[in-house]
This record gives sequence, C-alpha cells and structure tokens, in this order.
Amino acid sequence: MQQLENSGAARKKGFGEAVRRVVGGDTIVVVTDENVKPLYLDEYMQDLQDAGFDVYSFTVAPGEESKSGEVYLKLINYLAEIPLTRADALVALGGGVVGDLTGFAAATYLRGIKVIQVPTTVLAVVDSSIGGKTAINLPAGKNLAGAFHQPALIWRDVSLLESLPTDDYLNGMAEVIKYGVLGDTDLWLLLLNANTNNNNMPEIIERCVSIKNRIVAEDEFDNGTRQLLNFGHTIGHAIERASDFAVSHGFAVAKGMAAMADISARQGWCTEECAGEIRTLLENYGFDLSIDYSMDELYNIMLSDKKRKGGVIDLVVPEYIGKCVLKRVTTEELKDIL
Repeated sequence: MQQLENSGAARKKGFGEAVRRVVGGDTIVVVTDENVKPLYLDEYMQDLQDAGFDVYSFTVAPGEESKSGEVYLKLINYLAEIPLTRADALVALGGGVVGDLTGFAAATYLRGIKVIQVPTTVLAVVDSSIGGKTAINLPAGKNLAGAFHQPALIWRDVSLLESLPTDDYLNGMAEVIKYGVLGDTDLWLLLLNANTNNNNMPEIIERCVSIKNRIVAEDEFDNGTRQLLNFGHTIGHAIERASDFAVSHGFAVAKGMAAMADISARQGWCTEECAGEIRTLLENYGFDLSIDYSMDELYNIMLSDKKRKGGVIDLVVPEYIGKCVLKRVTTEELKDIL
C-alpha cells in the first residue's frame, strides 16, 4: 500500500486533494477524540468535503480507555450502518489512541479498508502513526488484539502540535529520547542542547521519522530489528497497566528506559556513564523516574506482554548512546534481573 507524507506548515492545506489521490471511494469517516474535535475536526471535514467526499465523524473519549473492545465494536457497527464500502476510508485525527483504534478498525472492517493518519501529538507524529502497528487493549494487557495495517497516507503537520499541553508534549518527548538512545547520536546532541520549549521540532521530527522508517523497512512485521523500538516499553507497559493507565504511555516509557538503563549497567551490558546520561537527559526534560510499584508486581504483568515468546522475552538494552541491542532472557532470568 502506498504511503505518502506531508510536512507542510499550513494546516490542512491540500489535505482533501491528497486523500483523493489515494482513496477511490466517495465516503470518509473521521475518527477523533473530544479534545481534538473542537480544535480541528470541522476544518478537516470541510477540506474533505471540498474534495468531493461524503464525510462522517466518530468521536471517542480521550485516553487509553477508548482502546477497548467495547469502543472498537461501536466504531465497527457505525461503519456498517453508513454503510462504508471497501473503496472508502477512515481518517485518524488525533494522537496514538485514536490512531491505534482507527487503524485496527480499518484493518478488520470488511477485511481491510484504507486508513489515513493525521497525528496531532508528538508521540503520534514521531512514532505511533508510522509503521502500520494497530491495536486495542484487553483486560489481560495492552495491545493484545491488533494487526499490521500500513496507512495509505500520513499527513504530518507540525502546526497541529501548537495546541498541545505541556504534559502531552512531554508524553511524546519520551519516544523522541528513545530514538536518540537507539539510533542517532546527532539527535541526542540536539536534545542535550535543547529544552522543553525548544524550537527544533521540525528537525527532531524528521530525524525520528527517518529512524523509524528505516527500521520498519528492514522488519515490517516485528520479527527482529523492529523490536529495538521497544526500548523502555517492557517495563513501561507494565507500569501503565499497574497504574490502570493513570500513568500515560510516554511517562511510563521514560520510567522504563531509566530502569532498563540502570539494570543494564548492573548487568554489565552498558557502562554506568551511559546509564547516567540516559537518566540525566530524562530528568532534564522534567520526567519523574520513580516507580511506585514493586518489581514483583511488574514482573507478573510482564508475563502477559505480547513480546514474550514462550519461556523467553527479548529485552532492549543500551550498549552506548546511539546503539541498543536485544538480549534474550528466560522468564526466570528476568525475575532475577528485576
């Protein structure tokens, strides 16, 4: 499936025409959340209408609770009532939750229709909108029901990030820092010389997108190299679930990266200096790296992590800034390590 991208500064300009180039049908459903809806929904719907589409919208509550089976089925039933055909498409206008939910609906409705990603958060624009991973959560764990479904179009508009509250901005910067650790020392240096109000977002975004596109091209279906993108996520996902998602994804991943860096230093997988650099940069961006749950509690949650393969799990560990590697350990070794 063709994937196009745009980095234009002018909001929505040309969006409808870009969608028309990749969608052959006449109907679009825009999925968004209650926070994004009053900011951008009308503009994007109008642009699609100007391009000749019949446009509908479906709004969900913000937060991980909307990545549930219940909300997913409501969305699927809404699409069937229109009814949407295989030539039509969905637009995900929002952050990672909206992108994941919409992508999974597109992957499964009529065995697959096109999805267009319009990321409105830092986390979504640098990470979750890219690569075709879609999913919803189950009571047993995060992202346990999902599919690979590449977007037909990613509309990347930096101006959509201007309305982000500080916490939402930081939520995405954790993923940005992750990219610096695993694959780009120049990005790391750029982050070292910036702060939470930096004006380098276009360059930061392009570097992150380049890294993820390269890794996804090497391993689209997450059987090897792509697992490096999970640095901080094994512990991070466990923290999210232990908190009942009160700790948001980026803040949990920041805690997970710091914890894995400390573990790696203790195991001799990286130097104390490397672990200290990771922790210091996270703290400089304002992340609270404390963990309010016992490692026994987190370990029990990790046993249901989708990255576990039978009795083993692959941990992503830093060797030095700019390179992470996979370390395969048994579940018993993981317990001892934690």
